[in-house]
Amino acid sequence: MVIQPSMSPSAVVEVWAETEEVFNKYNTPINNRHALETLVKKEILPSLIEELNSIVGSSNATCIEGG
Repeated sequence: MVIQPSMSPSAVVEVWAETEEVFNKYNTPINNRHALETLVKKEILPSLIEELNSIVGSSNATCIEGG
């Protein structure tokens, strides 16, 4: 996974503009520099992260732990 809960929405959108629609779907402000894990309810965070990574073409199969 490329996009992690420790990343901010603004940093994610800066690199992957196409993620803006996902943030809008989850009512997450994109002009925020706080970590996703502090902005999004823990119940929906896994779904948000999964959808964000899906839209940028990243998954556990395309990335290895630690690098």
